[in-house]
Amino acid sequence: MTTPTDTFDAINTCGLRKTYRGKKGEGSKEALKGIDLAVPKGSFFALLGPNGAGKSTFINILAGLVIKSGGEAQVWGRDIDREPRQARAAIGVVPQELNLDAFFTPREVVEFQAGLYGVPRKERATMEVLDAMGLADKADVYSRTLSGGMRRRLLVAKAMIHRPPVLILDEPTAGVDVELRQQLWRYIRELNQDGTTIVLTTHYLEEAEELCDHIAIISQGELVASEPKELLISRLDQKTIAIRVAEEVAVLPDSLAARGAALDDFGRIAFAYQPSETAIGELLAAVGDAGFTIADISTEESDLEDVFLSITRSIPDAAE
Repeated sequence: MTTPTDTFDAINTCGLRKTYRGKKGEGSKEALKGIDLAVPKGSFFALLGPNGAGKSTFINILAGLVIKSGGEAQVWGRDIDREPRQARAAIGVVPQELNLDAFFTPREVVEFQAGLYGVPRKERATMEVLDAMGLADKADVYSRTLSGGMRRRLLVAKAMIHRPPVLILDEPTAGVDVELRQQLWRYIRELNQDGTTIVLTTHYLEEAEELCDHIAIISQGELVASEPKELLISRLDQKTIAIRVAEEVAVLPDSLAARGAALDDFGRIAFAYQPSETAIGELLAAVGDAGFTIADISTEESDLEDVFLSITRSIPDAAE
């Protein structure tokens, strides 16, 4: 891979592979199978996948915590092998594990992290970051006294203190209550609007759908999708329309049943159809032609969860 002088992706990997040596008597485990992935600068990017898909391995390679088996990777235009210090300085990672020193205060945790990255004392925004995470009033208590949600927010503060252009959030809201989750996302959105590239892994697919503009899906160590969110969701091409009619419907006419109509739990006439092949007007006309008076219409489109399940379930299990 080459890096243009003025334009480059926030993260760029080519043929990235990782094979873990198996235990005695067991074969090796290929965690990443040649991942080609580009994360645009300034994007809010979701990296999704089932448990064991390879997401954490991918992140840990970028962070310098795992040595890749092959391929290339760049962070902010810096090759992780040729320019490891610059690549690591360009990234902040919030891990899944709550890895904090129990006898450090939040202030000390953040200050120590800033020192590791060479941030001058006068440029450290320690209290600003702690306040953004709702931890200003806990700045000088031992980390071991914090709740699980507070410890997770402290990890976010720790990752952000050197102001990296790329911030990776690995399940950042696990164990965080709704109010604090919303506070966290407000701050992360502000960071993104100011130009920080955000990479999010989460099992809360509704979060990814609401926040992210680009979705990538990894399954069994392979990249199976990477597209703008709207384009990815539209791939499923499935929609449901429920029509409430003025008349009481006991049995559907054959003309509607032939179109795949069914009565739902609320007594409505429901159609599951593909918008690319069937116009909604055709279905409404069919209901009218069957002698019904349309009183109300509701529609339901595919969401990210539908797409995610459709894609990951279509991949054969490598163990089979």
